[in-house]
Formats: sequence, structure tokens, C-alpha cells
Amino acid sequence: MLYCEHALAQDSSSRYGMGGQTKQFGEVRKQISESGQPFRIEGHCQSACTMFLKLKNVCVDPNAELLFHAAETPKGTQRMMNSYNGSLRGYLVANHIMETTSFTTISGRDMIRKFGYRSCSPK
Repeated sequence: MLYCEHALAQDSSSRYGMGGQTKQFGEVRKQISESGQPFRIEGHCQSACTMFLKLKNVCVDPNAELLFHAAETPKGTQRMMNSYNGSLRGYLVANHIMETTSFTTISGRDMIRKFGYRSCSPK
């Protein structure tokens, strides 16, 4: 549980950029959500890290790179898909991105412009 408690002190995805287990990320995300604190997706954010997109107070740095792919299990893939807005989910499904373990990168600028995520203010 130390992993989750430490996450409460974080305000960005930089610590979680390499992804991990979707179940653990769901728990971390829940705790951050309950705190109500703002959360920045910045830098490299792959795999389960993209689950932070579901946070109410999330913003995406235009310079971020988000990498999407299928999880090891269908349940893990569904956890990730449930974290995305309808526009992004539609794109990922239409392009079969969540059916393969190969990474597909989407820039922070495109996440904002094409999929409607809120842009972070400059630091």
C-alpha cells in the first residue's frame, strides 16, 4: 500500500511514465481522484499511465507523449479503455490500437486538439 500512499503526494505522471499493472494504477488513480488535487500528464506516459486521463482534474502537457497498446489481459485492456473519453476510445477502436501489444504514440498536442483533453498551463 506504500506505493498508493506515495502517489498522493504526486501531482504529475512523471513517476508513472513507464506504466505497470492496470489494477494498481486504478487504485492509485482512485486515491488521487479522492484527494481532488490537480494532476498533470507530462513527458513519457505509456500503457497503464494513460489511465490517469480519467481524473477529473487532469490536464495534458502539449509536449507529452502518450503510448497506447493492449494490456496482457482483456480485463486490463478494458480497464484502460474505461479510462478514456469517448472520442479517444472511438479512435483507438477504429484503428485497432488496443488489439495489439505494439505501442502507438499520440502527442499531448493531439490529445488536446483531437480528443478534447484539457491543456496544462505552462510550469
